[in-house]
Amino acid sequence: MSKVSMPSKIFGTVLSHGLRGRMLTKNELQTLAESRDLEELVTRMKNTIYLDAFAKLTKPYTAEKVEGALREYLVNTHAKLVNIVGGGGILNAYFVRYIIWNLKLVLKGKALGKSYEELLPRINLRAEELVGRRDLVVKALVAKDLDEAVSALTGSEFSEDAAKASAAYKERGDLRLFDTYLDHVFYKSLDRAMVAESQSPDTKRVVSTDIDSYNVLAVLRGKYWNLSAVEISDLIVATTPKITRDTIQKMINYEKISEAIGELASTVYKEIIPVAPKNDIDAIMQLESGFEAIGIKKTISSFRTMFSVAIMLSALKLLSLEIRNLSAITSGVEQGVPTDAILSNLVRPE
Repeated sequence: MSKVSMPSKIFGTVLSHGLRGRMLTKNELQTLAESRDLEELVTRMKNTIYLDAFAKLTKPYTAEKVEGALREYLVNTHAKLVNIVGGGGILNAYFVRYIIWNLKLVLKGKALGKSYEELLPRINLRAEELVGRRDLVVKALVAKDLDEAVSALTGSEFSEDAAKASAAYKERGDLRLFDTYLDHVFYKSLDRAMVAESQSPDTKRVVSTDIDSYNVLAVLRGKYWNLSAVEISDLIVATTPKITRDTIQKMINYEKISEAIGELASTVYKEIIPVAPKNDIDAIMQLESGFEAIGIKKTISSFRTMFSVAIMLSALKLLSLEIRNLSAITSGVEQGVPTDAILSNLVRPE
């Protein structure tokens, strides 16, 4: 039996449909992208559902301030849904992503020698405040360097993967190592939540693509970084029926990235195998986009189901995607990027 009560599911589903129904149209996004400057953009955004998000925003506006306000809106919406379902494990697991987002910024910043003052404008601690984890991120933020920031995480669930990421970064110099290792923390907690909650097929369908995408990309990136087979295996979380542990193991065993990708030909993901990639990184990025497109389709199709946690998770995923698009628009307007170029980089759920 699911641990979320039916009244909670009904209320959460109604709220989720409302969130989806208020998403900005293609024309509204274009109008925002046509703003001459950030002041005009914020004025236009205040005529949308994001009015409350900008209540505390102060002039002079910057892309960082606007993005921070939008992220806080997403965090507050997510927290509202978690409260409705009484702290559902799946929704709680996805909430950890906001803390990980900040930790990635902090650890990458420290790796690049950035100071507390340089990093602070990019960090919004609303998620940490809601779950009592503010001190953890602040300790890492005020650390004098990367080693001290990693030490600040000792005793937390982030400690081991942060230390591994730091060691690998020092050897290989690629900041994306922090993304993969810290994502590993999230997927471990998601896996635990999936086991603890009796999952509806709808929820499994939405979550399984995320897990498949993470595992496949962790293998390929691990190969790109010349991680050992053991190091790559350590990054893998529980597998799904669509990409089994056996498939993952075969991918790990191949010498070349192109050969590992070829293993997907025998899975449901054969359609997203990259066509004529320029190099290994291009192949990995094409695959990542392919997984994202499949994930968006599943997210939208889950709205056809009745009263489930999957609908709430899907609404949050669509809102997160919209906020990513709005952040891209904000950054583009600040830098004076032509409207067409801004719009071409947006990911639209069709």
